[in-house]
Amino acid sequence: MRVLVTGGAGFVGSHVVEVLRAAGHRVAVVDVLDPGRAEFVPEDVPLYRVDVASRQLEEVFQEERPQAVCHHAAQASVAVSVREPLRDAQVNVLGTLNVLECCVRYGVGRVLFASTGGAIYGEPDRLPVSEDHPTRPVSPYGVHKLCAEQHLAAYGHLYGLRWVALRYGNVYGPRQDPYGEAGVVAIFCVAMLEGRQPVIFGDGEHTRDYVYVEDVARANLLALETDAQGVFNVGTGVETSTRRVFELVRDATGFSGEPRYGPARPGDVRRICLDTARAEHVLGWRPQVTLAEGIARTVAWFRAHARTGRRDVP
Repeated sequence: MRVLVTGGAGFVGSHVVEVLRAAGHRVAVVDVLDPGRAEFVPEDVPLYRVDVASRQLEEVFQEERPQAVCHHAAQASVAVSVREPLRDAQVNVLGTLNVLECCVRYGVGRVLFASTGGAIYGEPDRLPVSEDHPTRPVSPYGVHKLCAEQHLAAYGHLYGLRWVALRYGNVYGPRQDPYGEAGVVAIFCVAMLEGRQPVIFGDGEHTRDYVYVEDVARANLLALETDAQGVFNVGTGVETSTRRVFELVRDATGFSGEPRYGPARPGDVRRICLDTARAEHVLGWRPQVTLAEGIARTVAWFRAHARTGRRDVP
C-alpha cells in the first residue's frame, strides 16, 4: 500500500515509517523538520519539506497518489498551545482540514490520525478512561485535537472516508526531542546525563499513562491493516506519577541528585490513564514494553547518541 506519513521525520512518525516499511508498504514523508530531523527518515523514502497547512501539500498528493495517510504532523505541546492558541489551531485544525481535503480530492481510502488521550478527556470522572468517557479538554491543544477528530467523522459521513483516531497516552522513547516542552522522559534523560537538575512542574504527583513509542507504531500498523473505524485509546492503563518517572530515569542514568520543583503548568490535567480494551479487542493490540524497560532503552539511546552541544543530541 502507498502510505503518506505526515510528520514522518518526527519522534512518533519516524517510528511509524519504520514499522510500515518493514511490513512491505511504500512510504513517503511530509515534514517541515521542526523539530523533525531528516536523518530519522531512511534515504530511500521520499521526504517533502512541506507544511501540512500550505497549498504545496496538494503537490505531494499529486506526486505520490497515496492510498492511505497516517497524519502525525502536529504542534504537540500543551504549554505552547496555552501561550499560542492560534499557532496550535493553524497546525492541528487547519492543517488537518487541508490533509482531509487532499484525501478526498485524490481518492485516499483510509486516514489514521494521531490524537491525544492525555488532553482530550480533561479531568476524568473515572480511571482508566475509556473512549466513551465525556471529552472535556482544558487546553487549546486538547480542544483542537478533538475538533480534528470531529472533522474526521464528518468527512467519513460526507465522503465515505474511512478513518481511525488513535488517542495516545504520553508517548516516550528514542528520538523524542529532549529540549522542547513536551516529553518528560526525554527531558529528564538528557538533563541527568548532562549532570543538570531536572525540573518537575507541580508537586510531582501528576500522573500520566506512559506508552513506549514502538508499541504506538505497532498500533498504527494494525489500524492501517484492518477495516476498523472510530476512536481507540493507545496506552497502558497504568497511572505513573512524574516523581516516579524521575526515580526510574535516575536509576537508569546513575544520576545522584534531586529534582527542582516549579509551579504547575496551566492546561495540564491532574491524573489520567487509558482503558485500552477496545484496541485489544478490535485491533488485536496491547502494549508490550514496560515503563522500566522502555526508560532503560531510552536512556541507552540518548547515551549512545549524545554529542557535544545541547542541540546536537538527535
